[in-house]
Amino acid sequence: METFQIPATLGLYFHVPFCASKCKYCDFYSFAGPEAQMDAYVDAMCRAIAAWGMRCQGAKVDTVYFGGGTPSLLGAVRLGRILTAARAGFALQDDAEITVECNPDSMTGGLLDALHAMGVNRLSVGVQSASDCELRMLGRRHTFAQAQRAVERAHASGFANLSLDLMYALPGQDAGQALASLQALLALGPVHLSCYALKIESGTPLARENVTQPDEDIQADMYLALCDALRQAGFEHYEISNWAKPGFRARHNARYWDLSDYLGIGPSAHSLLGGKRFAYADDLDAFLAAKPPIPEEEVEGFTPALEYLMLALRTADGVQPAAFAARFGQPFAPFAARLERFRAPGLAAYSAGRWRLTEQGFLLSNPILADVLSAQ
Repeated sequence: METFQIPATLGLYFHVPFCASKCKYCDFYSFAGPEAQMDAYVDAMCRAIAAWGMRCQGAKVDTVYFGGGTPSLLGAVRLGRILTAARAGFALQDDAEITVECNPDSMTGGLLDALHAMGVNRLSVGVQSASDCELRMLGRRHTFAQAQRAVERAHASGFANLSLDLMYALPGQDAGQALASLQALLALGPVHLSCYALKIESGTPLARENVTQPDEDIQADMYLALCDALRQAGFEHYEISNWAKPGFRARHNARYWDLSDYLGIGPSAHSLLGGKRFAYADDLDAFLAAKPPIPEEEVEGFTPALEYLMLALRTADGVQPAAFAARFGQPFAPFAARLERFRAPGLAAYSAGRWRLTEQGFLLSNPILADVLSAQ
């Protein structure tokens, strides 16, 4: 692998490819695996973490994220081994945000107590819906009652920083049903919500079932209704699909949106270090054999400045023109001229020295961003 400049701080992402079963909409690299395969994976992770720790000496780690797949399926002992290896190999800050993704059916009280004791301080729980019919349609393994009990156990184990996932725009769903699910999730007391429109990926079981989602107008109504309900519940809409109570924004995800440094370890994990992008193959056997990650191909004409602009305009903080010009050495004026055209119809706004998209603008973010980026 090519060399890279060691950053002052970075985030760690650990990809866990194991799931009890595959959801009908999922196209991530994940699968059901036997216990022995999980143990071999953890051994390989610990070796890789130690090797990367040697390469990244001097960098401080302020976020750790276990994603998947279903990391909670590994159990406390395996997750503890990985986290212990991370602490041995890297300089984790005392206030590091440490997140584990969980599915309700694997969130036992013993696991949650152990995670809290080992320093995990944030959970991201894949609830997705409060309707058991919708959960079955999506291929989820849990019922909403199980999700309720899992969240109650998480609170009882001492987790204050709890994020829940919600999907909307499901086949046969209307805005009222989406709002009912949201209100049921809010009743569980989360401090963070990630709300995503279902995207039916080719090759997934849901695509083969040829289901029909609500049309674009209904999806837009759902999104704006969710935005309004979350605002009334005291949540900040800080990224196009993410809401948080004050002080509970996802620090790890912010690294992706700001093009800050992060290191991904595990099959299919991606990294951005010192301006270099690379990724491990979607292949557990290759990871077990210690095959190194490979550089990602650059998209011709898609510069870091354009990538930053695209990601930043998906956040409520938006873009500060002077900071953009200083960071990338190019004027922001051409992009500001494009954004100006979206201000009158209420899709973009300029205030406190920053350009932002409005919630109406978030709805049309793809064509707006394509237009703005074309100013390059």
